[in-house]
Amino acid sequence: MEKVNHSVVSEFILLGLSQSQNLQILFFLEFSVVYVGILLGNILILVTVTFVSCLHTPMYFLLINLSCIDMILASFATPKMIVDFFREQKTISWWGCYSQMFFMHLLGGSEMMLLVAMAIDSYVAICKPLHYMTIMNPRLLTGLLLSSYAVGFVHSSSQMAFMLTLPFCGTNVVDSFFCDLPLVIKLACQDTYLLQLLVIADSGLLSLVCFLLLLVFYTVIIYSVRHRAASGSSKAFSTLSAHITVVTLFFAPCVFIYVWPFSQYSLDKILSVFYTIFTRFFKSYYLYIKKSRGKSSH
Repeated sequence: MEKVNHSVVSEFILLGLSQSQNLQILFFLEFSVVYVGILLGNILILVTVTFVSCLHTPMYFLLINLSCIDMILASFATPKMIVDFFREQKTISWWGCYSQMFFMHLLGGSEMMLLVAMAIDSYVAICKPLHYMTIMNPRLLTGLLLSSYAVGFVHSSSQMAFMLTLPFCGTNVVDSFFCDLPLVIKLACQDTYLLQLLVIADSGLLSLVCFLLLLVFYTVIIYSVRHRAASGSSKAFSTLSAHITVVTLFFAPCVFIYVWPFSQYSLDKILSVFYTIFTRFFKSYYLYIKKSRGKSSH
């Protein structure tokens, strides 16, 4: 007999951040301002790097890719969340839900690897300055960038491969403002305990490997900078502080969300908001300020 897909769920209901009408109006105003701020901050970075010739270097090439990823990551769920504040029934189609999960993990994984690529760039710039342009040639730069997106694609595809085989025939309520794997998996009409462990292990392993690589590179860089003259150390530490701040902003909420399973507390929503929205906001403006200072020093 031919196998039939017994899944009857065609859409999911998002509970959002709050059911209070007053809070939803407040959230609408707050997140609208923050979202516009994210777009403006990253656009300023793109425009600055594009039109200032002295910034046409490998470091800034990686930076504009990071800005593009941040804008897309901030846009995969935020605009819908803002519109949903005025909707009584916050629904999302089956494919819309899966698209959110796919692009979040695609770009999240790519961003992790891109941060590693930026750490490699910092290592070469600070520890091997005389050979910087020779080592960070267009071929290596392209390879690092393509590798970042390839790792993100493999990571996201492996996650979604688990999801496509799951039947959904019961509840379709997602207790968040967007679809995320740990929450959607729990709605399947079968025991998903092992699958949840696999998903957490997948995300956790990628996060751990990237974090350890970053730790190694920045430890070597800090050790090298400490043995330099004070004049050279000041500029190196300034560049280094920007990168370490960005890494901290990315990995701090990521560790709590994906290395450990979701709990039943509202802390999960707070961390999700911080990771998908506020982290992008802080990163864009922090990097713009640092790069503006770097531009003025040329």
